[in-house]
Amino acid sequence: MATQIKICGLSTPEAIDVAVDAGATHIGLNLYEPSPRYIPLDRAKELAEYARGRIKTVLLLVNADAELTTSALTEVRPDVVQFHGSETPEWVDLVREKVGIETWKAVGLRDAGTLERCAKFTGNVDRLLFDAPAKALPGGTGETFAWDLLAGYQHQVDWALAGGLTPENVATAIHQTGAPKVDTSSGVESAAGVKDMDLIRAFCKAAQNA
Repeated sequence: MATQIKICGLSTPEAIDVAVDAGATHIGLNLYEPSPRYIPLDRAKELAEYARGRIKTVLLLVNADAELTTSALTEVRPDVVQFHGSETPEWVDLVREKVGIETWKAVGLRDAGTLERCAKFTGNVDRLLFDAPAKALPGGTGETFAWDLLAGYQHQVDWALAGGLTPENVATAIHQTGAPKVDTSSGVESAAGVKDMDLIRAFCKAAQNA
């Protein structure tokens, strides 16, 4: 099966067009205000409508309260909601059950113990997204982590790989981990929050050819 590809942190119709044309399967819209990839709710709604029917939209939330979560999912109507903070399995499962939406949970992978602790999300999420450990921001830092932690691991939940992936290293990451889905944001930017169309194309091609 071909590796699925998510291009996260998009903010323009042009970037969506390029992601679709390059063969990405998902785009990410970021509602976390401290991030350089943040877009306001009305903009996320416009972009989700622009993309609808052409590519799946993932809405990224970080420790959002119930009011923001409800309004964001109601207005944007994404295909997937990605929780990228310290959300509990119970909260993620509650949103999934109440809204009836596919849910992903990002996890900063520090060590083998982190993998074992992820078992608590089994049955509560549709996918775990393994990212570099959070620092000032929960993601989009451009940093990788030890991919060998995932080599040969018997996953109980569908998963994806993020964290510092670029056109230059994504094929190696796929080979080392067997990732069924890869996710990039800063790895296809010319500056923080500014997507580079050529890099999006190059990333998709490298992942497809891995």
